[in-house]
Amino acid sequence: MPRTGGGFSGPLSAIAVTGIALGVVVMVMAVSILRGFQDDISGKVAGFGSHLTVTSFTTSDAYSDTPVAVDSTLLEAMRSVPGVRHVQCFATKGGMVKTEEQIYGIMFRGMGEGYDTSFYHSCLVEGRLPSETNDVLISSTISSKLGLKGGDKMRTYFWSGDSYRSRAFTVCGIYNTDLAEMDELYVVGDLRQVQRIEGWGDSLVGGYELLVDDFDELQATARRVADVLPYDLQLRTIVEQHPALFSWLDLLNANIALILTIMCLVSAVAIVSALLIMIFEKGTTIGLLKALGASNAEVRSIFMLKASGLIATGVAIGDGVALALSLAQNHWRLLTLDPESYSMAYVPVEIDPWVYVAVSMGTMAVCVAALLLPAAYISKVSPAKTMRSE
Repeated sequence: MPRTGGGFSGPLSAIAVTGIALGVVVMVMAVSILRGFQDDISGKVAGFGSHLTVTSFTTSDAYSDTPVAVDSTLLEAMRSVPGVRHVQCFATKGGMVKTEEQIYGIMFRGMGEGYDTSFYHSCLVEGRLPSETNDVLISSTISSKLGLKGGDKMRTYFWSGDSYRSRAFTVCGIYNTDLAEMDELYVVGDLRQVQRIEGWGDSLVGGYELLVDDFDELQATARRVADVLPYDLQLRTIVEQHPALFSWLDLLNANIALILTIMCLVSAVAIVSALLIMIFEKGTTIGLLKALGASNAEVRSIFMLKASGLIATGVAIGDGVALALSLAQNHWRLLTLDPESYSMAYVPVEIDPWVYVAVSMGTMAVCVAALLLPAAYISKVSPAKTMRSE
């Protein structure tokens, strides 16, 4: 801790620096954890359904898609839209897995050629991704409930019209996202399986999925994509498909705003208290400076510079501690969570330089603005009274 002066103002200045540092740590960590939490959850949901989904306007039952014709011209138009990173074909089909002991309902998700599998790579805990037509990827939840492991055959039944069709898939790998509503439902495999079950042929798919470059620009990108779509196709964003989940994530922003407000006030009170004590303790010095011809503005600037140095020191220490804690959490995952309750096994922390800059500048601005009130007391100090008191 840097030297802050003697007398009673010395320890109080040290307390003010500590208070500001703690406030900055709490604010930076709160924002970083919230953004990490939001990015982790939205990334998992997007991994199963992408950011934008283009499907037929015609409604179908909950267990199958209304087919869409593969249009190379439309695919190229969507790929050329600014903000779109990748376009891929998909299809889903509801079914039932039958083992010797139980029957379990699943949603089969078929991946087309050129499908972005990076999400499943990141969630893979055993085996490999599907490479053959009969290969499927199941979640650790389904694996545990049905007693299936890599290499096992998985007998699955799908309704098609008034009859059902059976498929014997091979479990090639197991994934885990900690997102219960997805892990309990989805089995991932080849798009051609859905096409054959439905009798579509190679020219029909369930729809198109689009991944965007910047999630913050999702709505703007969606509007641009909608402009190139024909009248018989509809576009839905990931937020529209999961409104309850994203409404819940938005509610967290209100909590963070409250934390930021409280910690800024705490930091301001700490530095204002330190400055007031400093002014009271140095009353004789203020009177002497005024007697020697110094103006109120010049005297105020001395104390403001001193207090600003304390603020800058506290902010710098707070940023350093917050960065160290964030790096430690991301590397060693010291703080763990219950996956069933939080949909993740550890506390995610996003390290964004702009968060540090915004919190630091905001804290300094609030604290400096708060200093104007106690600094105004300097103009009330009378040189004659301070000299007589000495």
